[in-house]
Amino acid sequence: MSDRLTVGLVGAGPWAGMAHAPALAAGPTTELAGVWARRTEAAEELGARFGAPAFERLEELFDACEAVAFCVPPDVQAELALRAVRAGKAVLLEKPLALRLDDARRLADAVGEAGVVSQMVLTARYAASTREFLTRAQALRPMGGVAVFTGALADSPFATPWRLERGALLDLGPHLVDLLDAALGRVVSVRAQGDPLGWVALTLEHEGGALSQAGMTAFAGGSLPAPRVEVFGAGGHARLAWPEELKEPFGQMIAEFAQAVRTGASHPLDARHGLRLQELLAQAEAQL
Repeated sequence: MSDRLTVGLVGAGPWAGMAHAPALAAGPTTELAGVWARRTEAAEELGARFGAPAFERLEELFDACEAVAFCVPPDVQAELALRAVRAGKAVLLEKPLALRLDDARRLADAVGEAGVVSQMVLTARYAASTREFLTRAQALRPMGGVAVFTGALADSPFATPWRLERGALLDLGPHLVDLLDAALGRVVSVRAQGDPLGWVALTLEHEGGALSQAGMTAFAGGSLPAPRVEVFGAGGHARLAWPEELKEPFGQMIAEFAQAVRTGASHPLDARHGLRLQELLAQAEAQL
């Protein structure tokens, strides 16, 4: 077994080329073992950029690696990650786990039954600035918080059918709910208002009594600010400096994934955590 974890990449779209492939190929803890995509030519093009082979069959990719990273639409991830888990592979998963909550539960349950390592790509959580923010926020004896995330899908390479159909809640919501959950305490209830294809407003109640609000849209226009997350408490105020680049948080994420696989240790941002976020967002979506 090599010192570097061999990771196969499923997906060859814009996000895979911007984030997953360069981070996995850069090492030093991982090696990009190959790429598979529904369009073989896309897999070949991405693999060639990073010196990795492309595979025509998914099982051939599984045979060439110890772990699999997914960068595909959530309905596709729900199906293909299930196959990887059943093949005994550790999995690096995008959010949301699946489009349907039942499929997300099936995948998270399969991860647990197989006893493989899983980890969610909640990018901001791996940044040093985020971890510093969470340490400050938790020390404030927090009472409440606010988070805002605005995106612009118009003319975006990320204007995929599932995002256009479901809007911000499943795409941007996992980031905001996860960060507020980490800063203020476990979310125990959610109330939602708005329009999934317009503005969505969430009120979250946390263990211990703190309250937070999260607002989001995927359909804003013009020049948009960085996502905003703030926490207020008896001990003061903390504001997150959202990571501006992908290299640092993705590098940290990949290093933690490799360590978890090598040691067999569970990661706090595992598939079960991803499922909990999706259950909360499903409750919110049902109220809209």
